[in-house]
This record gives sequence, structure tokens and C-alpha cells, in this order.
Amino acid sequence: MSTTVPALVAASAGASFERSTIERRDVGPNDVQIDIAYAGICHSDIHQARAEWGAGIFPMVPGHEIAGIVSAVGADVTKHQVGDRVGIGCFVDSCRECENCLAGEEQFCLKGNVATYNGREYSGEDTYGGYSTQIVADENYVLSIPEGIGLDVAAPLLCAGITTYSPLKHWGAGPGKKVAIVGMGGLGHMGVKIAAALGAEVTVLSQTLSKQEDGLKLGATDYFATSDPETFKKNAKRFDLILNTVSADLPIDKYLSMLTLNGSMVFVGLPENAQEFRVFSLVGGRRSLAGSNIGGIRETQEMLDFCAEHGLGADIEVIDADQVDEAYERVVKSDVRYRFVIDTATIAG
Repeated sequence: MSTTVPALVAASAGASFERSTIERRDVGPNDVQIDIAYAGICHSDIHQARAEWGAGIFPMVPGHEIAGIVSAVGADVTKHQVGDRVGIGCFVDSCRECENCLAGEEQFCLKGNVATYNGREYSGEDTYGGYSTQIVADENYVLSIPEGIGLDVAAPLLCAGITTYSPLKHWGAGPGKKVAIVGMGGLGHMGVKIAAALGAEVTVLSQTLSKQEDGLKLGATDYFATSDPETFKKNAKRFDLILNTVSADLPIDKYLSMLTLNGSMVFVGLPENAQEFRVFSLVGGRRSLAGSNIGGIRETQEMLDFCAEHGLGADIEVIDADQVDEAYERVVKSDVRYRFVIDTATIAG
């Protein structure tokens, strides 16, 4: 059995979004049904809807930054109840048996977790994301959104928030640490907020100084343009951690030169091309070059609680369903400060 719900659907790679309907499964014993209030637009939505990361599963309903209200629960559900404020991030299931899942690192499930959209359930059913009015998911993959964070500004935390929080925590950002955030976009602006709230000294490294005022307001103490060669000289051997949030090709060796002894440069942006660096740039200061993904369910809940405690949410621009295609173009042009969020009440028309 299933329920038909309104959604924004891309029929094929690069197609404009159209109002249509999708089928959601009926609520099972362990399921939570969520009336979606807001869905954030992640740059990865654009990559997948345009099949820029390989073949996609079409028709596609993107969206893995989902916030809403529980409208029904299964008979065996214990973690959520009707009326709760909840969210769903980048995946809706995992094998629950492998060593990574058992360690609370479901994002690295050895079987492969089930993506919220453009994926398939273990049963073989296609998954559809948050550009819709309702979703049904297992209670173990539904997050609680604390009071004090608006659902609209909370939605992007389910991807942009956890994508930056996880590496900042893992690499020890906090008091006494000097952290550089590369890029001031959807990911970068959350990286600045979270690193500052963790107590680190935060510097933004952006191509230009156009967003300097924003960066300083969000918690950075310094802001440098990477288009200026002096930036790399002024910050030589300065940072304990450089978090790269951009998906552009970078002169990696120049960035590594800004790391102190035992410093790490961590990628969360996903450049399309292979990146190059000289091993000498690492061995000269026992430096590390690494990557990070989203977090597991436990860490994502920790991030939401942390953001609520510190009054953190994404800086957003709320749009309606008719503006999504335009929003995609603006994201590609970096013309948003800093995350588009769809008011899903406008999807039904």
C-alpha cells in the first residue's frame, strides 16, 4: 500500500522541475510519517539532478535537508510522537550490522547506506527526497529538532551543518586551535559559525573579500582573499586545521604551506577533477591531507543540540516551488547568502 503526495519532479537529467505526485509507503510499525515544512537546496542536489556525478535515477525528487512535523507513527515507534519537530538528512537507512553502523558511523555503512533520494531501498524501491510535502522513514533515521531553532533555518543543518560539524569535531577544533575555512558559501558559512562556537580562532580564506563583512559577523576574526599571493605568505605555518568547503580546483601546495606542525587540510567540497600536490608539502611539517563526509545519526543529533544551545541556524532565503529552477542557477553562480530553502506548502500549488 502507498499514499500519493505532491512533489517537485525532474523527469530527466537537467530537466526543469514540474509539479507532480509520488508514492510514499504507508506507515509501518517502525516508521515515522513527516509533514515536510521546509527543504533546503544543497549544491549536491544540482549535481545529481543534472547527472553531473554520473547517471541518476529518474524521475528524481531531490532534497536531503528536510524539516517538518511528525503526523503519524507506527505501533512500535518509541523515539518520536505526533507533533514532534523532526528532520531527515542524507540517508534513511543502513545495514545496522557492520562495524561502522554499530559504531554509530552509518554514513560509512559497509553495505552502503540508503540515500534519501536518488537511491534505492534495500528492497529495491527508488527513494524520493524532500522537495515534496510528506516523507515516511524508519524512526532510527529521523532526527529531533530542538526548540529554539526555526524549522526553516534548521533544514540546511541536516547537510551543511553536519558536513562541517563532523570534521571540526573530529580534528579537534576548539579553544587554542586556529582554524581556516576555505569558502564562504552554504557549507563555509556554517563552518565559520560552528568553529567559532566551538571556541576556535577562525579565519576565512575566500577568493575575494566580497563577503568579508559577513564572515566577521558570523564569528571569524580574520578574512583573506586567496586571489592575493600575499595571503599565503602572511599565513605561512599558521593553521592547525584548514577545512576546504569549495568544489573548485585549488593549488593544494600553497594551502598546505599554511598548516602548522601536525596540521591537517580536510576536504568536504567535492571538486570534479583530480587534485595535485607534492608530497614534500606534507612531510615538511608532518601534515595531513584528508576528507570527511557527513556524520552518523548520533553525531547529527549532537550537532542539532549544539546548534540549539548556541543559537545557530543557517542564513537562508526562503523560496516557493516556482523558484527552484532559478535558485539552481543562482547557486551555481554563488548568488545566495547562504542557503535556499523551499517552503514546501507551495508545492501543492
